[in-house]
Amino acid sequence: MENQLQQMGERIRTLREIMELSPEEVSEKCQISVSDYIEYEAGNKDFSFSFLNNVASIFGVDVLDIMSGESPKLSMATVVKKGEGFDINRRESYNYKHLAYTFRNKLAEPFLVTVEPKIDEKPTLNAHAGQEFNYVVKGEMTFFLDSLTYILGEGDSIYFDSGVPHAMKANNDRPCQFLAIVLKKEN
Repeated sequence: MENQLQQMGERIRTLREIMELSPEEVSEKCQISVSDYIEYEAGNKDFSFSFLNNVASIFGVDVLDIMSGESPKLSMATVVKKGEGFDINRRESYNYKHLAYTFRNKLAEPFLVTVEPKIDEKPTLNAHAGQEFNYVVKGEMTFFLDSLTYILGEGDSIYFDSGVPHAMKANNDRPCQFLAIVLKKEN
């Protein structure tokens, strides 16, 4: 995973240089410290999906361009069979499967997300531009939205402004699986 982080960091640095932006300018747009941004670029710090989404938006590229180094190519339709999808294991407790990774110019990013149970009381909240819809497929989770908390079980859903800090935590010592559709903010 360390090599993957370094490759992604290199792609981010290259995009920043192509756009002729300084680390200070990008970190300000991402609303993170310059030191954190420099750690991301160096591949020394694991990326949150919020950071990847924000930086992709700033550079005008697809999230998958940064993660895989390849651009999506399909424009009419893409089919992803059960159990398939582009695996994104960005954080220890979260596994994302991108369900439209080959479709270009997406207006939304659909993911099948599995959150593993973790001891922490409350996970780190993250935010990114746009809106998001989450639908619980299996298990139960506590959904944190700023200072609010919601318990969501199978069949429950939430639609929210993803610019508000949010996070999820699996309940009952069992994984929780949900469909997350991230709607990009229009430029």
